[in-house]
Amino acid sequence: MSRPLSGLRVIDFTHVLAGPACSYFLGLMGAEVIKVESVAKGDAMRHRGGTDQDAAAAGMSTAYQTQGAGKSSIAVDLETATGLEVMERLLRSADVFVENHLPRTLDRLHLREDRTRRLNPRLIHCAMTGYGRGGDRENMPAYDVNIQAASGLMSLTGTRASGPTRTGAPVMDYSVALAAGFAICAALNDRHRTGRGSFIDVSMLETAFTLMSSTITDFMATGNTPTQRGNAANSRSPAAGSFPCKTGLLSLGVNEEPQFDALAEVLDRPEWKSDHRFATPASRKAYSTELEAELLDALSARSAEDWERLMSAAGVPAAMVRTLPESLGLNQVAERGYLRMLPDTDRRVPTLPFRFDGEDIPQLSSGAPALGQHTLETLGTLGFSADEIQHLLAEGVVGSPRHIGSETDL
Repeated sequence: MSRPLSGLRVIDFTHVLAGPACSYFLGLMGAEVIKVESVAKGDAMRHRGGTDQDAAAAGMSTAYQTQGAGKSSIAVDLETATGLEVMERLLRSADVFVENHLPRTLDRLHLREDRTRRLNPRLIHCAMTGYGRGGDRENMPAYDVNIQAASGLMSLTGTRASGPTRTGAPVMDYSVALAAGFAICAALNDRHRTGRGSFIDVSMLETAFTLMSSTITDFMATGNTPTQRGNAANSRSPAAGSFPCKTGLLSLGVNEEPQFDALAEVLDRPEWKSDHRFATPASRKAYSTELEAELLDALSARSAEDWERLMSAAGVPAAMVRTLPESLGLNQVAERGYLRMLPDTDRRVPTLPFRFDGEDIPQLSSGAPALGQHTLETLGTLGFSADEIQHLLAEGVVGSPRHIGSETDL
């Protein structure tokens, strides 16, 4: 299968999770991705993240490997005039520039969007920051956990007893990566029409708001501040939420009348359909405490796994609450090929959550690169002569694994 972004060059000047994930996704879609890292230590995520401390010490943490596959790495000191020239040549050769640095950092490096546009009018410059450009927070640093707190997302998660709770995974980082990828693809289509590049300003805060769109609309319309509801569904249907069974926990999404009727049949409680307390959505809401008690009594007869199977067959939205290992072990995951083996390793990593025309995502061509692994060959493609490259190495402007040292000589 010819991948949709084949033939495009992406310069990845990002760090941590959101930015690297965005360029990783673009690479999975066929783009050539060149990751620009500092000569000193590269992306900070090389050395932190995950529980494999040996890999982190070697500059290949599991967090880094998660979105590092398929990329080239060039190590450059952008604080030098010559290093900046290397970056400028890269940008002139590129279709997309992805970065997630504060505007004041880009000012210092002379890489703000007005500068990159002059270097390459066809370039699509995608910037990801915590709060977006403009306003008094544009230079405020922020990680996933900060945005979950600042956006109100944490205030919706957990229970009144637990207080605000962060989600168990860095959902903001990966949501921002997907939002940025969507914007980049839109900009590429616009460039196809106009011949001009564009600047994309992605806000982590606004991405968090987007994930809460219906909640925000309800608040704006009613003034009712949303509160923590634990595992209850946003639909507020009394038959939607998470419920204990004989063993395990079952998530139900019973919101429509046919679904409630099917639930009553599966649970062998057909009388619910004519019971004045449960016969309509309004009555079920009025008698939600009674319905929950009867529902828990019925569910106690079987395991969550059994109920999931029976209810799904009857058209009732239901899912057993699984651990991550249990979920990754589902046949569906294997059949879809979502996890892929990193070349020359025994490790698997996530890919993309969609397919094109039913086609599987191609195999990963290479694992995550060592710091500066492709510096020399990349400089060659940019027109630097062998003597110039040796001079850059000698001056410490660029680095390759052999020149950077054994710490990253993988």
